[in-house]
Amino acid sequence: MAEDKNTSQVNMKIPGMKGGPRNRGAAVEKPVNGKETFMRLMQYFAKEIPVIIALFIAVVVMVVCSVYAPKLQSQAIDYISLRKFNNLNHILIFMLVVYIIYSICTFIQTRLSAILSQRIVKHMRQDLFDKIVGMSVKYLDQHSHGDIMSRMTNDVENISNTVSQSMSSLFSGVLTIIGTVIMMVALSPQLALCSCTTVILTIFATKNLSKAMRKFYSRRQVLLGQLNGTVEEMVTGIKTVTAFDRQENVCGDFDKTSDELTKVGIKAEILGGSMGPVMNVINNIGFVIIAAAGGYFAIKGYVSIGVISAFIVYAKQFGRPIDELANIWGQIQTAIAGAERVFAVLDEPSEDKSGEFTMDNSTGNIEFNHVDFSYIPGKQVLHDFNLKVKAGQKVALVGSTGSGKTTVVNLLMRFYDIDNGSITIDGVNIKDIDCENLRKNTAIVLQDTVLFADTVKNNLLYSRQDATDTEIIAAAKKANCHNMIMHLPDGYDSMLAKDGQNLSQGQRQLLSIARAFVASPKILILDEATSSVDTRTEKKIQDAMTNLMKNRTSLIIAHRLSTIQDADVIVVMDNGRVVETGNHESLLSAKGRYYELYMTQFAGKAI
Repeated sequence: MAEDKNTSQVNMKIPGMKGGPRNRGAAVEKPVNGKETFMRLMQYFAKEIPVIIALFIAVVVMVVCSVYAPKLQSQAIDYISLRKFNNLNHILIFMLVVYIIYSICTFIQTRLSAILSQRIVKHMRQDLFDKIVGMSVKYLDQHSHGDIMSRMTNDVENISNTVSQSMSSLFSGVLTIIGTVIMMVALSPQLALCSCTTVILTIFATKNLSKAMRKFYSRRQVLLGQLNGTVEEMVTGIKTVTAFDRQENVCGDFDKTSDELTKVGIKAEILGGSMGPVMNVINNIGFVIIAAAGGYFAIKGYVSIGVISAFIVYAKQFGRPIDELANIWGQIQTAIAGAERVFAVLDEPSEDKSGEFTMDNSTGNIEFNHVDFSYIPGKQVLHDFNLKVKAGQKVALVGSTGSGKTTVVNLLMRFYDIDNGSITIDGVNIKDIDCENLRKNTAIVLQDTVLFADTVKNNLLYSRQDATDTEIIAAAKKANCHNMIMHLPDGYDSMLAKDGQNLSQGQRQLLSIARAFVASPKILILDEATSSVDTRTEKKIQDAMTNLMKNRTSLIIAHRLSTIQDADVIVVMDNGRVVETGNHESLLSAKGRYYELYMTQFAGKAI
């Protein structure tokens, strides 16, 4: 209890330093090129020089107060022991002023750390988001969306937490150690030397316990990830789990992982919880050494009672930063590793949208000339692909899954660049057409509908911001979804849930088609646009699209051959090659690949 009495008088904990074992031993992710990443990260700090200077001043003043306060306490105790009460009042007032300044600086430091971290991550998050939006579809297709999201959220948040908590703690910790050592040596070099004996024990205990804890904390994180994955799969696929009566098996897998997580978690928490008591024992050993040596020196007249009291406080104040700096270093390493992952995305080349020509006066003649393409080098998808689409013509691409139909659309939209050959619109290579203008004059409806958590009206306006209410309603009527919209609670102002989850799949597809109608494009692309719509609604959409497609070049990809029987030209693809072309009647008469596909769908013939 003697320790509590002595340290309770001046026990200033440096803000931002976490004394508990909660974060100890957590898995540290190390950067590959830490120095380069750190210097690059400093560029974001350079934008906030005034805040950093103010923060540094606040930390310095705060540390000076925390280091100087025990000396004032020492003088007060000496005055009491010597019964010099006349001088005591001045010391107490001075101590009060120091405590007030310390508290004010602590508040300022907390506020400035939060401001600094949020401003830095704001710039970084904005740069990352702008980069992702401007990246090619190819990059986004070839990289895990979850990993990209993790860089935007987890890695950036890691940097934010480190800046707000660890950076100021690192500065204050180093300054506290330096200031404490200086004060201890100034008061009594002999006692300072005795106090430093516990530093070796502190470093040894921290190093070995952290190593043991890191092993279990790392394993716990892995198991926690597995457990979360099991829960996510179960929730997402609950209908399948229930339909096949696999609840017992799912629960068994969950229990197995949960049991192992519990065992590892107990060991991790025991080791983590032992850090505090171990450090407390070491500190108590230090107190015993100071008390014994201080008592001897006091008897010899080398030090006063007040100095001994100050040393007890300094010993505790000296040990804490050493313990915390080990933790902070791990957090900084993890943050730099996260910054490295963020910079890896920022260093990716942006999509090339350049082009000197526009489609403002285009008629819509499309031509594929000897096009070769592969998503992955060595695995060719299109082989010497040739196709001519005249202006205003309705061309359908059909074929089995994997034949390359959607690839043709990806190349036309410049989502990917071809390997060989050329693609032209009105004789102009699409590489020479401004990419934004190309896509502005081309509307595409995909098989997987994408609707945003916004009003119906704003979702329809997404394809053309300057569309009038009259044009929006007209487009909805052509898509046969006007009545459906009017039956929603607020009509066109009704809010849609994320991905339009408050609508049926068919309704979402109708809105997606209506959005393409609003765009009023020169080229219309429908990629399995009616695959999720019932037969009756499909017929209504076909009738509406017949009028819409007049004087527009249209490319239709469909598995349902009933939707493209009136196409001007039907192109049959197989393994990335054109194997047949013609209209519906001529292709049936030829009894080739199209005939086989048709008979499979409508005559039930096994191919």
